[in-house]
Amino acid sequence: MNLKSLCAALLAGGVLVSTAGAFDLPDWLKGDKKDQKVAAAPVAQTAAAAVVPAAPVPRAPSVPDYRAIVKQAGPAVVGVTVEGTQPGQAEMSGGLPPGMENDPFFRFFRGLPGFPQRGPQGAPPSVPFRGQGSGFIISADGLILTNAHVVRGAKEVTVTLSDRREYNAKVLGTDPATDIAVLRIDAKNLPAVRLGDPKQLEVGDPVLAIGSPFGLEQTATQGIVSAKGRSLPGDAVVPFIQTDAAVNPGNSGGPLIDGNGAVVGINAQIYSRTGGYQGLAFAIPIDVALKVKDQIVATGRAQHARLGVTVQQLNQTLAESFGLKRPDGALVANVAPNSAAAAAGLKSGDVIAEVNGQTIGRSAELSTLIGMSSPGEKVKLKVWRDRAWRDIEAKLGAAEDTAVASVDEGAAQGGQLGLALRPLSPQERQQARLEHGMVVENVMGASARAGVARGDVLLAINGKPVKSLDEVKSVLQGKPKSVALLVQRDGERIFVPVNLG
Repeated sequence: MNLKSLCAALLAGGVLVSTAGAFDLPDWLKGDKKDQKVAAAPVAQTAAAAVVPAAPVPRAPSVPDYRAIVKQAGPAVVGVTVEGTQPGQAEMSGGLPPGMENDPFFRFFRGLPGFPQRGPQGAPPSVPFRGQGSGFIISADGLILTNAHVVRGAKEVTVTLSDRREYNAKVLGTDPATDIAVLRIDAKNLPAVRLGDPKQLEVGDPVLAIGSPFGLEQTATQGIVSAKGRSLPGDAVVPFIQTDAAVNPGNSGGPLIDGNGAVVGINAQIYSRTGGYQGLAFAIPIDVALKVKDQIVATGRAQHARLGVTVQQLNQTLAESFGLKRPDGALVANVAPNSAAAAAGLKSGDVIAEVNGQTIGRSAELSTLIGMSSPGEKVKLKVWRDRAWRDIEAKLGAAEDTAVASVDEGAAQGGQLGLALRPLSPQERQQARLEHGMVVENVMGASARAGVARGDVLLAINGKPVKSLDEVKSVLQGKPKSVALLVQRDGERIFVPVNLG
């Protein structure tokens, strides 16, 4: 290498200093040894000044030990298989004209080729179904949590453990409002999950889901928390945890586990246009599920409070029109008559900003706080009205039950009736032109053998009108050997004798 090439290389490496397009050789390169120490100093100082200190590299967060988490929690995750029947869809070429199913002309031709086949008493024939979901053990004596929609309509529920042992499960109760179901199997010394605190979760935290998507048991998927307190249409009570962990049909009821290996939620729903995973999954916070579980274990049912208001989300324009600087709170659009809100003096146009000191940012937060409260509980509301703050106290009422009795609640009373019932909604009462009655949500055991079908309306038991579960309980407390149920089906009323044994 010649001297010019060497100098160019040293210049590129920062050893030589260029000035006005030229460069000077250091003395050690010129061969002048006596001034080496003096001449070397400026070069060293200039080189040091040219070095920019590197920015500190942020410490990467530790990655959860997913292998250890699956080994610890996996044995407590179970598969839930359900079997039952549901009303079939009567079909024929072209179908029956709307509203003509009960017309005498069509009744005459039922059973003939080309016309829809009907079951006993004019009911559609029952169609067997089989479904599968997930669940997890929360106590060593066989208590299991899953989703209510997993066991809806089931006559038989089978739980499969991670070691492939199978048990028939009892449905202690369901709560459709939160989509929680509590099962029990007759087993001891079972592995149980470790429960965590969903309030400690933050967006971006890693999470793991374990379940049986598409029947593929003990499948683990991971992701992060992508949102908290998410409210979904029709599920205003639950502040869902949103994640991007892959959740598919069959994952329902399985645990959502945080990076420390603790269960923080129950996987319940996905957002999908295809029926498969598309990056949005929703889990019920475990603290919500445990509160419902405690009620079901103690009483066989879960109760939710009701304030009696219809609320809507504030935007900036609405907030400014009411004299508020920020669109925080729940705007009261309507107050139901004879409700807790009406008794407390709430009015349309009020903005509820706090409940018991807890700030309401979005309207959905009000629904969650009230829904998870107990009927009869008193709450203090901070309300914005007429451009001024005021405090209002309300005594909460009871929300209408969407599912009042589980199949085992009747059995606990000695009746072995085998019905899950819920009150008629106002719309159903109006449509059916009924003043009272309870809809059969699920049927099994003695009632199923007697011919009671899901969707029937129970009007009376042993001649006593049925307006709530209490009327059913009062008859079953006598432990009768048989009962006569008056049910309405397809607009017709029939008596169904049920042998309770």
